Amino acid sequence: MGRRVFDESFRKMAIELSYTKGSVKEVADELGISQTLLSKWRQRESESSQGVAELTEDQKLIKKLQKELKDAQMERDILKKAVGIFSKGDGRYSDL
Repeated sequence: MGRRVFDESFRKMAIELSYTKGSVKEVADELGISQTLLSKWRQRESESSQGVAELTEDQKLIKKLQKELKDAQMERDILKKAVGIFSKGDGRYSDL
């Protein structure tokens, strides 16, 4: 059994279809290719499109602020859980 070769137009169509349907498995089954292969095509396409465009200063700032927001929300959630744990204790920490 030989190795199958797919042309670039087939790959692009498969990648677009997988994003449209939202399911790599479904598209791979329909096209008769492996899920792993389609996932690799999507990953390569994603990496190549990211490397082409350099982020502007505004985009860099937005990414930085989004990361800071995510970190702050995670810290808040941890503190909420800690307060809940301490308030269930023997009552010594219920004043928090």
